[in-house]
Amino acid sequence: MNSKELSEDECSGGFVTYLKEAGDVNLIEELEISLHDFIKFVQNIPMDKFDYRYAEGKWAIKEIIQHVIDTERIFAYRALRFSRNDQTALPGFEENDYVANTDANKRSIQELLTEFSAVRHSNLLFYKSLSEEQLKRIGTASNNKISVRALGFVLIGHQKHHQNVFQERYL
Repeated sequence: MNSKELSEDECSGGFVTYLKEAGDVNLIEELEISLHDFIKFVQNIPMDKFDYRYAEGKWAIKEIIQHVIDTERIFAYRALRFSRNDQTALPGFEENDYVANTDANKRSIQELLTEFSAVRHSNLLFYKSLSEEQLKRIGTASNNKISVRALGFVLIGHQKHHQNVFQERYL
């Protein structure tokens, strides 16, 4: 399944930004490729940068990695609910509260990357298990319509977005 196969009604609101960030890719292949790219990218960041903040009030790299993990879990939970035809509208979440309530900066980079890898591998297996019908199901999250397959591309785009932020503002 390629991102160009999505119809306009499968993604709206703020999700569109991450969908565009994912690019024209195959969902299953890119879920795996982007995992390895992210790990390699983070492992090449100098150690003295992991606690760096480019401005007051901005997150450190370790906090951003934890944010990517948390968001991956939330988006995958939404995909699970919608794939099972649960039509309950799901609320948004306050990302700043999530980051403020972690100890990400006390964790090792390897521990964070191991957790990210485990979450992504779980999501990869989940997406491989879905039928075409399940992938096309649409639900509401954060007051926006989105399909299960669009959420998969959003996982990729959200990760790439933060990888670009690292490159532009932290390194």
